[in-house]
Amino acid sequence: MIILDKPYVSDFLIETVIKYNIPVLETELSKQLLNGNKELLITEEEAVLRFRKGKSARLYTNSENSIAWIEKNLEFTNLPEKVKLFKDKVKFRELIKGLYPKYFYKGIQLNDLEKTEISGFPLPFILKPAIGFFSMGVYKIDKYKEWKQAVVDIKKEIEQVKGLYPEEVLNTTEFIVEECIKGEEYAIDCYYDDEGKPVVLNILKHLFSSDQDTSDRVYITSTEIIKENLEKIEHFLSEIGKLSNIQNFPMHVEIRIDNGNIQAIEFNPLRFGGWCTTADITNYAYGINSYEYYQSSLKPDWKQIFEENSGNIYSIIVLDNSTGIEGKNIKSFNYDKLQEYFKKPLELRKTDYKKFPVFGFLFAETRKDNVQELEYILKSDLREFIS
Repeated sequence: MIILDKPYVSDFLIETVIKYNIPVLETELSKQLLNGNKELLITEEEAVLRFRKGKSARLYTNSENSIAWIEKNLEFTNLPEKVKLFKDKVKFRELIKGLYPKYFYKGIQLNDLEKTEISGFPLPFILKPAIGFFSMGVYKIDKYKEWKQAVVDIKKEIEQVKGLYPEEVLNTTEFIVEECIKGEEYAIDCYYDDEGKPVVLNILKHLFSSDQDTSDRVYITSTEIIKENLEKIEHFLSEIGKLSNIQNFPMHVEIRIDNGNIQAIEFNPLRFGGWCTTADITNYAYGINSYEYYQSSLKPDWKQIFEENSGNIYSIIVLDNSTGIEGKNIKSFNYDKLQEYFKKPLELRKTDYKKFPVFGFLFAETRKDNVQELEYILKSDLREFIS
């Protein structure tokens, strides 16, 4: 079963639901989205009954906004417990601390941030919400004197995003401080099958413009990235699966790899990348429909994909509002001008930037000899596109 929820449901996800006759929880939103295919909708009562009857029932949600429904209606399953285990970054660190015994982390309440003694924290370190989403409230502290300003900025940001997401998705009452993880950052879409074995659906490299950059601006995937990392990532995911004892469970995972060593950043439960991004780019890049692969327990034939794929780079460009100007004060964004910077834009998704701190998402295909188009947008503050 799939739960469709705000803030965004892609056409590709809707087409997948219809094509493969995947049951969808009946809500006001899903009734609108599946107006001509209402036979796919199932009531709350029927959905709960399905989970009571079958331990192997597979649940996917495109948005963590659905966590509240899961906690309320599926309390007789282990799903609410597993969601909390992964969603709460402090609980997650407790789960995996045996794998990283020397790793520093500490949970701190929002009201205690200003009076927290930080002189013993190892520099540099990251400060972020214990339950967070979309790099909101994430700050890198290189010097102790930066702490005070970071706390001020966090409280300002909290006011700006207040009400955008449920507290199950973004809860700014508790924060986590953790040491900076070295290495290159990757995002992974995967699921654990009915035996608890991980199935990797895509690996994306997260590009940064500088050491201070904590944004989500550019993610890229290619056969080269998959080949280089697949085996060691599968082994790593197996270790986490053993610790958490999960089956039939989709996940969006963020890690860093330093000299072959993998360190977990976070595991996001019951979904792939937010705003229908990473799962949809996987279809462009490799012809893999991640939603269908999970629902039908299919596994990619990576050997064949490597042989048939073009070898180009496929990217997700997150057009986060880095202009320094609040969305409510921006008259327009020139999406046509943006796309002119790319040789082969695949899909543009506009968002309500007056409501959300993002102008939209662009999927693109890039030849290896033209990576400068990605380098440009990675460093841009996007001011040249607004009026």
